[in-house]
Amino acid sequence: MDAKQLKWLYLFVLSLIWGSSFILIKKGLIGLTAFQLGSLRIIFAALFLLLIGFKSLLKIPKKQWKYIAMTSLFGTFLPAYLFAIAETQIDSSTTGILNSLTPLITLLIGVLAFGILVKRRQVLGVFIGLLGSSLIVFSGAANHPNQNYYYVILILIACFCYALNVNLIKKYLSDLNSLSITTGNFVILLFPALIILFGTGFAEVVQIQKVQESLWFILILGVMGTGIANVVFFKLIQISSPVFATSVTYLIPIVACLWGFLDGELLSPFQLIGAFGVLIGVYLSAKK
Repeated sequence: MDAKQLKWLYLFVLSLIWGSSFILIKKGLIGLTAFQLGSLRIIFAALFLLLIGFKSLLKIPKKQWKYIAMTSLFGTFLPAYLFAIAETQIDSSTTGILNSLTPLITLLIGVLAFGILVKRRQVLGVFIGLLGSSLIVFSGAANHPNQNYYYVILILIACFCYALNVNLIKKYLSDLNSLSITTGNFVILLFPALIILFGTGFAEVVQIQKVQESLWFILILGVMGTGIANVVFFKLIQISSPVFATSVTYLIPIVACLWGFLDGELLSPFQLIGAFGVLIGVYLSAKK
């Protein structure tokens, strides 16, 4: 399979994994606090990656560890907690939809800070996808007027972190193996996450059945939605462009809304129209 076909396969797989992440967060928050959830997500992913990728750490030159640290902060650490906190007030479908702002921010950061050149069709694709996402957002807001939309700010900060992370990887870490980058990220984050977890009093509540049930959802989230997905994502960045890589966030809302529907969250006709616009945006933004 050539790189052109492979990047679309990676995009599809990531949309399924990350689109399912928001419902897993929702289920995990039934028994866990946002900080416990974010910490456990990082810890489970770190342990999994150390099992499969410990030797890959030897491939990271000393001079690039500072960029590994930066990408771990912006690409994983901050978003893991920001999304968990946001979903204490906003439903999983809406959170997944708002995540689609990432490509636009990625494009702006890439052009303004990293000097990345883009074609007019890419810009058009980003804005069409954003318009489709906006339809989904506003329709969802109309159906859920009691949600606290101040928490949207946390999602926007997380999107900015993701966008900065993508550009950092493309500029400074493109020559590294994707497994090396991901494993390096989580080695750095493991101990801070452990400190935060036990600082929340997790050891005192871990025997509660509701907490243990939530742990299974976060185990899946950590291994699949964070560990495996990050390896695939970093590889996608390396074989495509930052804008195309973050176009996965256009497909995530569709998957997130489907899970939300199955969990009792409503979808409106406008959300379906918005989803169609999202797919058009993905296609246009993928053009070099």
